Amino acid sequence: MQTLPLHKAFTLLEPGPVVLVTTHDGQRPNVMTISWTMVTDFTPRFAITTGAWNHSYAALTSTRECVIAIPTVDLLDQVVGIGTCSGADTDKFQAFGLTAVAAKQVRAPLIRECVAHIECRVVDIVKPHDIVILEGVAASIDRHRAERRTLHAVGDGSFVVDGDTLERRAMMRHKLPPGV
Repeated sequence: MQTLPLHKAFTLLEPGPVVLVTTHDGQRPNVMTISWTMVTDFTPRFAITTGAWNHSYAALTSTRECVIAIPTVDLLDQVVGIGTCSGADTDKFQAFGLTAVAAKQVRAPLIRECVAHIECRVVDIVKPHDIVILEGVAASIDRHRAERRTLHAVGDGSFVVDGDTLERRAMMRHKLPPGV
């Protein structure tokens, strides 16, 4: 074993796929890249980490709703680009060739180019870490989309792409809650 500098320990744990989170401030939609997400249990409750430094945070905290859009590997350059500019001075939908589609339950839009979406309402913001707890109110998936592999940020500018699916449902059946 080699020593890993402690300040790089976070690169060993990645919480889930990189997502795009859309908001709407009443004037226009915006989108931000979020690499720190969490499923909180077997219900549609999720957490993301963001804060006041992010232009979308004001819309997220005032409207208390958003959409978690799940991009696939073919959107890597857009995902990185969205995360490296501000919606304060950039129309990210136009700049990155994304199509806003009306959601069913919230004003924030879906992104047509993403494989799946979870429409959410904010139920809590945990200070001082700005962990935003979200409750899913609607979900959709494009089962006909050819590319379905998601991106996972390592945290140092590198990404891991989903690969093979290893199925063990029968082995775990007795451990999962009903309906999962």
